[in-house]
Amino acid sequence: MVRRTGIIGYAVASVAALVFGGLAPVASATDEATRSNPSAVRLDAYWTPARMADALPGGPGGGAEAASWVRGGSPAVDGPRPGESIPPSRSFDGIPQAGTFFWTDATGSGRTCSGSVVLAPGRDLVLSAGHCLAGYSGTTPRRDLAFVPQYHDGLKPFGIFPVRNNGVYVSQQYYDLGEHAGAAYDFAFAVTGPNQDGTRLQDAVGGVWLLTGTGYDHAPVRMIGYPAGAAKPLECWSRTTRWVSDDPADPGTFSRIACDAFVGGTSGGPMLVPWPGGWAVVGVIGGYHTGGNTPKVSYSASFGAAVQSLYRAATTGGPPAGPAS
Repeated sequence: MVRRTGIIGYAVASVAALVFGGLAPVASATDEATRSNPSAVRLDAYWTPARMADALPGGPGGGAEAASWVRGGSPAVDGPRPGESIPPSRSFDGIPQAGTFFWTDATGSGRTCSGSVVLAPGRDLVLSAGHCLAGYSGTTPRRDLAFVPQYHDGLKPFGIFPVRNNGVYVSQQYYDLGEHAGAAYDFAFAVTGPNQDGTRLQDAVGGVWLLTGTGYDHAPVRMIGYPAGAAKPLECWSRTTRWVSDDPADPGTFSRIACDAFVGGTSGGPMLVPWPGGWAVVGVIGGYHTGGNTPKVSYSASFGAAVQSLYRAATTGGPPAGPAS
């Protein structure tokens, strides 16, 4: 495992891409990263392999009453085009910078969505979909919300990282418009605390660059997601293209990617492109029809100024947005 150090950086590439990343100094002996975290110890005990395996897809469309592949709640008007080749996915052990959220809903049932660790000055930030985390903002009652990087086969190879109270950042537009009319804002950040050993997330697993302003066409793209109930995550190599919504209930322009078998639970999973020294994320499964209504085609909200603004709020400790009272 490589321990990364440095300072926050902003870079503008020739394609007008804005890259966000943060690399903080190594923790000192008196830093919180040297102390155990009781919240993480409790969550490590709560999220047993059985509970993690039983967790249902988070967000709309999830639940025992829903088909296991359903992510969206709109009419199934999206999907493969006639004669379109759908790249296969494969099960694998994952990468340290991608993982899955676990939490309990109002009924006490376990829920799950995917996410990825993005470079940030606090070394503590996870990117996911807005429809996964919008219900868990603010000072809601204890909900056992935590992130497990590279979860597979019931294991937590880097431990478990609690999401901080008031640590969920979703755009105000998404709260105001809702999951369908606000599909163009379907992204979120979660600020985590240290794991049970007191190690901060980015110090444990590194991170990926957050790439914005690069448009819709990317190739190659490596998409990773965690199907609910599966022992391992999926990965698929494909390309993203521009998709203009044909559903007035889910307006906007999105990135579209064809990849087989991305079912419930994969929402929030990253769309990664190769980047010097590792990977950059250009989208997350979500957006149009909250990520798509078939397991063969997925979508992402566009990564532009709104993502930049939300990243700044999450990394500077600004007050999170929330539902209108």
